[in-house]
Amino acid sequence: MVEDKIKNTSARPGRVLHRNIGLAFFRIGMLGFGGGPSSIPLVHQEVVKKYEWMTNDEFGDTLALANTLPGPIATKMAGYVGYRVAGVWGCLNALISSIIPTVVLMIAFLGLLQTYKDVPWVQNMAASVVPVVAVMLALLTWDFIKKSGQTLGWMRALLLLALSAILIETFHIHPAFVILGCFLVAFSSLLKRRK
Repeated sequence: MVEDKIKNTSARPGRVLHRNIGLAFFRIGMLGFGGGPSSIPLVHQEVVKKYEWMTNDEFGDTLALANTLPGPIATKMAGYVGYRVAGVWGCLNALISSIIPTVVLMIAFLGLLQTYKDVPWVQNMAASVVPVVAVMLALLTWDFIKKSGQTLGWMRALLLLALSAILIETFHIHPAFVILGCFLVAFSSLLKRRK
């Protein structure tokens, strides 16, 4: 059903669709305090839950692939989702809606913060946002762990989770290489099944 919606909207993207793309990525750009990782739950909220442009599985695949590519995650997600939903114009709409307002506000806020950086309430304001972002990321992580447990089985999912944590934290292997390794293992097992 979600795929039918996507096919219908991408075949003839109208003004309402472009307005929704613009509003969704404008909100993500404005509320994604702290950079790319903090905007991932916001992208999930808009793309999967609110507008249903993707399923949870498609979002997880897109996020995994976007993490392997260079550049900011929020921009990559905006570009891909916009393109998928409304073609090239949707891609441009999503990118402009997420980047331009952020740049303008960043310039304005940096000037303001530089002026009032020694005021205690400004320091407290910046520090109080961090726990909220941590909770948003933890909830999204738990959703991905549950989904992995259901699709791969809990033993395999927990083993991959532990192995990934060890490779990234202990051996300092870049997450893109860990994801690429998981892709290679998955593809090699598919090839073996076909033979």
